[in-house]
Amino acid sequence: MDVFLLIFAATLLVAVLFSALAGRTVLSAAVLFLAVGFAIGSETTGILDLDSSSTEVSTIAEIALFVVLFTDGMKMGWADLRKAWRLPGRALGWGLPLTLAITAVLAHFMLGLDWPEALLIGAILAPTDPVFAAALVGNKQVPERLRQLLNVESGVNDGLALPFVVVFLAVSSGSDDLHLGELGLELLAGTAIGVAVPWIVIKALHTRLFAAAGVFEPIVPIAIGLLVFALASYTNANLFLAAFAAGVMVATIGQKEREAFEEFGEIISELLKLLALMVFGALLSFKFLGEIAWTGWLFAVLALIAARPIALYFSFLGSGLSMREQVAAMWFGPKGFASVVYVLVVVSADIPAGDLIFHIVALTIAMSIVAHSSTDVVVARSFVKPDETPAWQGPPPRW
Repeated sequence: MDVFLLIFAATLLVAVLFSALAGRTVLSAAVLFLAVGFAIGSETTGILDLDSSSTEVSTIAEIALFVVLFTDGMKMGWADLRKAWRLPGRALGWGLPLTLAITAVLAHFMLGLDWPEALLIGAILAPTDPVFAAALVGNKQVPERLRQLLNVESGVNDGLALPFVVVFLAVSSGSDDLHLGELGLELLAGTAIGVAVPWIVIKALHTRLFAAAGVFEPIVPIAIGLLVFALASYTNANLFLAAFAAGVMVATIGQKEREAFEEFGEIISELLKLLALMVFGALLSFKFLGEIAWTGWLFAVLALIAARPIALYFSFLGSGLSMREQVAAMWFGPKGFASVVYVLVVVSADIPAGDLIFHIVALTIAMSIVAHSSTDVVVARSFVKPDETPAWQGPPPRW
């Protein structure tokens, strides 16, 4: 593990040193961490000896997804959702279920999976991640409504896809293990903990008796998150739904606490994403990819170039978006961090089709990371007017 920490630190430093160059070229930190993980994996060089069912992998994935869902939820208070809901609402209300359904149909007929497993793949691949389209969502010369659409959609769809993943995973596990009442209680308990803990803490801080001052202000959300994590784990409530609900509640009633934590939360979230991507890359190898039949490769391609574009085409009919904006939104549905963790949860559940699902989803995610994070600058440039300086270029250097 010391060697892994050294490699992660060195890779992070390289990513930092070349971040300005990556912001205006096809270079990508996500691809870098994925490639380094691939290179050090047990079936490549053997530097890092991990497999998809190891405790270390599941622990890293669980903690990282909790933090990401918590910080994602904190971006989306109810007031924010009401102000920016028109276009993201179409993408989430229509685009998400349609993407799930189209992906499931492809998985059923191309991979020969039963419907529960096919729907499970659809749910795993439905969420999107803006980190692989950073040059697009971070460029102010790209229309604000498009950037807002992608940001709000990706911030919310992880949490919305989660119940589908949990239900389809339970169904795929077999009728003997399926207890929908117990599953419903876990989801309900997770939501209740995620809502109750921030509400109690923040309401208490707004009384005369309690107050957070100085360095303790940004620690408030951290304390809330840790307590939510501990309570959900202790009561067997759904950990991830608790995280997302807690983040939304903090954003809704604790604007001061949200602002104090925002920058730190983003940094921690991105670091954990990069860590998880390197671990994910270490689970891949040429042998692993060679085990996938040609139908699996074709499915992965269609999941990227057909499922989301078709779903969003129908979702945005009559929306007022220009064709260029629609094409950008349809293409940038990268399969990112949440999909990585959801498929690792599937592997740990040991369902009959788990190995096939892991192979197919892992291939799709890897292809998405490479394709989307290598084209975001190109697409962003298409929105820059001829007489404007690209936002990522900045002023000329002073020598």
